[in-house]
Amino acid sequence: MTAELLESQTYLPEEQEQMATIASFLDAHHSKTGERPERRYFLAGAEEHDQIEVPEALHRVLVQAVAALRAGRAITISPTMPKLTTQQVADLLGVSRPTVVRLIDNGELASERIGNRRKVLLKDALTYRDARRQRQYQAIADTSVDVSEDEDAAVVNDRLKRIRKQRAEQRRRSANL
Repeated sequence: MTAELLESQTYLPEEQEQMATIASFLDAHHSKTGERPERRYFLAGAEEHDQIEVPEALHRVLVQAVAALRAGRAITISPTMPKLTTQQVADLLGVSRPTVVRLIDNGELASERIGNRRKVLLKDALTYRDARRQRQYQAIADTSVDVSEDEDAAVVNDRLKRIRKQRAEQRRRSANL
């Protein structure tokens, strides 16, 4: 996808006759009475079987755009990155809202203030979640040891204690950076 497709674009009303045809088509499908079949919409290509189904959410965008253009209004499509509340981020991460606030205050999770509310970009929350998972997987790998049946349990326990201490020291050092 090119970068220009992700920029804001304004479309002016043109080709009123074609907009009327599209609006008429959409109106006809919306005003059917009686038993309604499941709504399905498709984009068609140049070839006979070249088509793809349009999701309902995108269809609603198209209906709104056609209605505005037909009414002689310009429309602007402005892609934005979704912003989440601290509670939504907490739900996504599987932690409490105060934990998310602490992560933000400690600078571990980027956010912005809108009024007195903190908002976190979805991409930042997902990046944090992926990094946290990688740290968890690495901790599991670092603290795992191969144990044979004839090995003394006390020796294995001592090795695990040393590994846990090393990991705790690494966390302390990285937290102080």
